[in-house]
Amino acid sequence: MGLSLVQSRALLGLEAAAVTVEVHLANGLPSFTLVGLADVEVKEARERVRCAIQNANLEFPNNKRITVNLAPADLPKDSGRLDLPIALGILAASGQIDGARLAEYEFAGELSLSGELRPVRGALATALALHTGRVNARLVLPPGSAEEAALVPGAQVYRARHLLDVVRHFAPPGSPLLEAVDTTAPADDGWARVDAAAPHTAAVITDMADVKGQAGARRALEIAAAGGHSLLLVGPPGSGKSMLAQRFAGLLPEMTTDEALQSAAIGSLNGRFTLERWGQRPTCSPHHSASAVALVGGGCESHQITGININLLYRPA
Repeated sequence: MGLSLVQSRALLGLEAAAVTVEVHLANGLPSFTLVGLADVEVKEARERVRCAIQNANLEFPNNKRITVNLAPADLPKDSGRLDLPIALGILAASGQIDGARLAEYEFAGELSLSGELRPVRGALATALALHTGRVNARLVLPPGSAEEAALVPGAQVYRARHLLDVVRHFAPPGSPLLEAVDTTAPADDGWARVDAAAPHTAAVITDMADVKGQAGARRALEIAAAGGHSLLLVGPPGSGKSMLAQRFAGLLPEMTTDEALQSAAIGSLNGRFTLERWGQRPTCSPHHSASAVALVGGGCESHQITGININLLYRPA
């Protein structure tokens, strides 16, 4: 019967590894099987995809045996980012969209039960993987994720708000699907190219000039910033270690485009990146109860700034 291939990406640490979604429709006892080392969130895509296709007035092959393979089989897959590729694979295998045109694109997006696309984490890391790997593929993402991925220079990113926006773009010429489907989904800018451009906003940082006194600590911070050294601040609670660490980024030069992309990609992987923080050196403050194993260098609090690590160690007064 029908066989289709759709390209996507899975997050593996700091990398976005390529994943091929293979969908096969065959005669037999109706079923929906998903294989390929999928986590619980990915396996739950079966119900999301079924409801999204049906609520979008598209045909779900309920009388077929559906097998979805996520290749490579030894690569772990998690989150709902594979919902859109799985839905498109089913529609392509059933002949509702042109499967040959899908090869030029990569897709990622979580589907709601109504068919709307929701943002996914790691969009910037996905676009950066295409850029560094010199993969000439277009990327289709939900709103929010598309603007994030467009920060990568030269990226070809398209934003889709609803499953039907993607279906209309890949429907065969003269297909009755283009006239039959009606929906409440927005049709004005549902499918749009997102221009690749970094926001022109100045980084908002706290100023070291706000610190009164602390001459020795300020001098140590200046030396560490000039030489690119790591720094360890030791002192009782309330002595100003956290305040100094939060202002340390103001001594460092502005981030280059490559540094900003790498920093933003890491933030995108855990869902903490926002466009307003583009070009800002992030400062992290783990909980004071973090173990020495969790913090390189030990201690109870660690402030990490891109390019330089500052480990803060609390000791009883």
